[in-house]
Amino acid sequence: MAQLEYPVVIAPLSAADGGGFIATVPDLPGCMSDGETPEAAVHNVQDAIAAWIQAAHELGRSVPSPSPHQAIA
Repeated sequence: MAQLEYPVVIAPLSAADGGGFIATVPDLPGCMSDGETPEAAVHNVQDAIAAWIQAAHELGRSVPSPSPHQAIA
């Protein structure tokens, strides 16, 4: 299966939350990861996307198509 590209939203984490950045995937509920830099968060969320899609397939659930906003915010 070809890798689908989902929009990713990057936001800073507070010091109370450990600092760094969080990457969330709005099209895939609950799909997120973090990293010390925005680039690390984007890199790490790719594994989370793959795991989310694999779990959906294993559970017999549909995988939403990426929304048309193909950008990292």
